[in-house]
Amino acid sequence: MISYKTLGLVNTREMFAKAVKGGYAIPAFNFNNMEQLQAIVMAAVETKSPVILQVSKGARDYANQTLLRYMAEGAVEYAKELGCEKPEIVLHLDHGDSFETCKSCIDMGFSSVMIDGSHLPYEENVALTKKVVEYAHQFDVTVEGELGVLAGVEDEVSAEESHYTKPEEVVDFVTKTGCDSLAISIGTSHGAYKFTPEQCTVDPETGRLLPPPLAFDVLEAIEKELPGFPIVLHGSSSVPQDDVDTINKYGGKLVAAVGIPEEQLRKASKSAVCKINIDSDSRLAMTAAVRKTLAEKPGEFDPRKYLGPARASMKELYMHKIINVLGSNDKL
Repeated sequence: MISYKTLGLVNTREMFAKAVKGGYAIPAFNFNNMEQLQAIVMAAVETKSPVILQVSKGARDYANQTLLRYMAEGAVEYAKELGCEKPEIVLHLDHGDSFETCKSCIDMGFSSVMIDGSHLPYEENVALTKKVVEYAHQFDVTVEGELGVLAGVEDEVSAEESHYTKPEEVVDFVTKTGCDSLAISIGTSHGAYKFTPEQCTVDPETGRLLPPPLAFDVLEAIEKELPGFPIVLHGSSSVPQDDVDTINKYGGKLVAAVGIPEEQLRKASKSAVCKINIDSDSRLAMTAAVRKTLAEKPGEFDPRKYLGPARASMKELYMHKIINVLGSNDKL
């Protein structure tokens, strides 16, 4: 059993309370490799923001759980080395699919886990989430549950249709499970293809697809039922069209990739939404930079020469999200 506290990590309880009260959201950035981790830490330190390092089950398998433990500890020490005296860094399991997966992460030093039972019948979701909460809280690890289903694809998580969270269920779910935060469905979606062209309208000036608006009425109804309770939005990448265009220009093939407009995420972050998950935007920034470098320098084969620009591009993206979308800068 490895306690996250010995790694220098924190759980989400205090940072979420501050975020709800302060009207901003904590960035939850998924990472799969060293360059992403470096970019996240550099951006968080430079903007003086708390941050959640988010790992999916697939990313954990890819990286190796032992290496992840030391990468998380290294992230804390790196933040200190960069000048942050008291970094607030969470290591969080994204979309845990079983009690066993969540337990394994808790035992290996994660400070927060998500148990996603949203695909299960309601009572089974409640029972599974409660079981994870009872185990996690013994070690002061915080737990995120989910009600409602997001469409789209992210690693092993896949659903063709979304189902909005039912506001009438949230009090019962939170009360019975004891979860510390609740992921809801109000129209966000996983991946870079969040909406079909048929769901979108076309901007007459640019010809680009415009996604349907988020269901803020559902969010407001949930807030009314659970005043001050930490709410989480998954699938909140904006899919920057500049990166999509760069990828396509240099040999990629991303067709009708559409994300969540940043103005809608800004609005959400001022509500009880205190954690916003961003993954695809980082992947796009990285891929765009790598494709551009290799296209312009076809003889290059040193990974540092194309992953370096990718890291810089991701850092710029993370800083933009923290300052201009989530408002979590200068909170340390």
